Amino acid sequence: MSRKLIRLALAGAFSVITVTVLAAYGIACSYIYVEPSLPSAATMKSIELQVPLRVYSRENKLIAQIGTERRSPVQYDEIPETVRNAFIAAEDDRFFSHHGFDWQGIARAMLVNVVSADFAQGASTITMQAARNLFLTQDRTIRRKLQEIFLTYRLEREFTKQEILGLYLNVIFFGQRSYGVAAAAETYFGKPLAELTLAEAATLARVPQSPSSFNPITNPQGATERRAYVLRRMRELGFIDATAAEAASKEPLRAKTHRPIAEVDAPYVAEMVRLEIIKRYGAAAQNSGYRVYTSIDGKLQNAANQALRNGLVEYDQRHGWRGDTPKVELTGSETAEQFNRMLEEYTTVGLLTPAVVVSVAEKSARVYLKERGMVDIAWSGMSWARKYETELLLGPEPKTAGEILARGDIIYTTLDGKEFDAKDAKLRLAQVPEAEAALVAVNPNNGAIISLVGGFDYFDKGLGKFNRVIQAKRQPGSGFKPFLYAAALNGNFTPSSIIIDAPVVVESSGEEAAWRPENSSGTFGGPMRFREALVRSRNLVSIRILKELGLKPATDYATRFGFAREALPQNLTLALGTMQATPLEMAAAYAVFANGGFRVEPYFIEKIEAPSGKVVYQAAPTVVCPDCAPSDAKLKGGRPAERVISPQIAFLMSSIMGDVVKRGTGRRAMALGRNDIAGKTGTTNDSMDTWFNGFNPDLVATAWVGFDQTRSLGENEEGAKTAIPIWLDFMRVALKGVPERRLPVPDGIVQVMISPTTGGPVTDDEQGVFEYFRADRLPAIGVMGGDEASNPFAPTLPATPSDLRRPPPPTNDQIF
Repeated sequence: MSRKLIRLALAGAFSVITVTVLAAYGIACSYIYVEPSLPSAATMKSIELQVPLRVYSRENKLIAQIGTERRSPVQYDEIPETVRNAFIAAEDDRFFSHHGFDWQGIARAMLVNVVSADFAQGASTITMQAARNLFLTQDRTIRRKLQEIFLTYRLEREFTKQEILGLYLNVIFFGQRSYGVAAAAETYFGKPLAELTLAEAATLARVPQSPSSFNPITNPQGATERRAYVLRRMRELGFIDATAAEAASKEPLRAKTHRPIAEVDAPYVAEMVRLEIIKRYGAAAQNSGYRVYTSIDGKLQNAANQALRNGLVEYDQRHGWRGDTPKVELTGSETAEQFNRMLEEYTTVGLLTPAVVVSVAEKSARVYLKERGMVDIAWSGMSWARKYETELLLGPEPKTAGEILARGDIIYTTLDGKEFDAKDAKLRLAQVPEAEAALVAVNPNNGAIISLVGGFDYFDKGLGKFNRVIQAKRQPGSGFKPFLYAAALNGNFTPSSIIIDAPVVVESSGEEAAWRPENSSGTFGGPMRFREALVRSRNLVSIRILKELGLKPATDYATRFGFAREALPQNLTLALGTMQATPLEMAAAYAVFANGGFRVEPYFIEKIEAPSGKVVYQAAPTVVCPDCAPSDAKLKGGRPAERVISPQIAFLMSSIMGDVVKRGTGRRAMALGRNDIAGKTGTTNDSMDTWFNGFNPDLVATAWVGFDQTRSLGENEEGAKTAIPIWLDFMRVALKGVPERRLPVPDGIVQVMISPTTGGPVTDDEQGVFEYFRADRLPAIGVMGGDEASNPFAPTLPATPSDLRRPPPPTNDQIF
């Protein structure tokens, strides 16, 4: 070898050594530069992903998952092999053979970029992407790239390939606020990860590369092309055969936006939980993986949703067809896919499904129902649609379908409350109701909220998230009367006290005109027994009772039921329920009657689990247990409820409100065919608010119907007509198979045969009726409320021993 060659060899060797040393030095310097910003191995192994808050019913069924990121972390073994292979084929086919850096892939990417001159080809491995998504920002800087390189090396050293792939598939972003492949499966296809088809897995595998460009919802054509690429690579790598690849490539792309999969529809409850978690643990807690178990009964919650929505649709249809429907142009050759695109912006609202009117016959219409196909609406499903003029005025009854609908109309439909696939389901024309409603059910023995629906649809309208159960303070109307009557019974009144039902004039001390209240019927009944006055909901009698009782004793007593003193008007309008209360406050107040006199505190969270699984909160409810000490095992961790009214008053009021249901304003509730139901309707002036508060000893439910922007529901719309049907549909499910149970007759209650006209002891020449009394407050003759009235409370004609007896067990005619 010549000296020249030797010198060249030595120079080359020196250069290599120099470059190597310099490279090593550069790497060392780079490592020293970025190492302080790198997570330690221990930190990497203890990484906590942002996981949404999850809310469950009391039977552990999912109600909602809430958080800025939709994520459902899954273990490696829970990820189907098809899904894993699809991502390996799409992103890093040498993943299991390289050590974090695919030098072949890097060289190939560099060559492609030089040839194409657009430098769009990347060479990031799955490990590099996992490092970037877990610990780094998306900044395009040299420092961030150095961090990624060292993190990739550390990941490969500290984790197995399976762990790295599992992390990657849990952290990558898919658009639509979805992180991780399990959340993406729910978001785009509305199904669990395990149920993805090969075609769906291949579709998702290419989305993370560019969630905006390859989004299967916003760019179905681009997503289909990318799916074909993934299927081809899977076939080339031997993951699938040609037959499977061809079948998957022909599968229609069915991606659309799905809400998180929930087993129980209770979004208002979920929002209540979210606010409570933030209050307790801070805003970050809703992304920290807390699990909250509520008191909601899944079956009864779904029944409550259905009852409220059906009730509002029925009310809405009584008030005519507004007909303000959007329209689309039809050519007559539209495909199902084209129809679905037309309806894409119209979501299901409550139980209402959007549809396009395809054709109109004389007495029917053919419509394309979103995601369902062609369905006919018969005349019976649209003949209700008289034109809306005002709440009090409707147009003439339509004679043909063409007076109601036209080709190209976008409408809403409903199915008589039945499942779509039911053989006898009949499609009906509908519209989103303008009126609103609320329904809440409470266990009166411990305050657990069993069902809660705060409106027609949480996700609709500008006020969709307004929870009317806890936020809508409205006048309860006659629904307040039982609390006034209870205060009267606690005083000197008895169920047989006679009060005159006649006009009342309340003079004004100022310039305002005198107040002349009326009964809702506009009639007067004359002398009337206390029980009958509440059964018939006589306003004028209630005012007279309040005048006799006094405002302070009445308001003092009402606060025992949980009403705030400042919310109770200090004037005679209180007798008509002009105070403000939410449906939940009303249900909690009626629970005192239902449970025999105890005040329970409503609650909706049973327990809270931290991300670690540790229980950090366990409810300690107020429990009705008259003989329990605070540590009694019967309380099951709860607290003894406070007695706020006597068992005698609770029994008498339950008995009277039982008659309200049997033969008074609440008699529609007798459709349940039960004899253990009591309650009271409520209707305010001009039917602004309508209510029904009904209960038995095991369940209290309150239904309210009205407008958010206060206006009349219309003529003849009363609690019995609007609220009871909702309450009834719910209770029909809630009490199915539940044995009847009545409050026991407490000590200190006696039964006396009285005169139905005087309320005093029965005379020999008249037919008497039995009435319940407190043993220390027996009946007497007298009329209260007229100028000629004598003292109704003095025992001028005490009952004889033969008239007085302990009551027998209640019969079907004796409520409770």
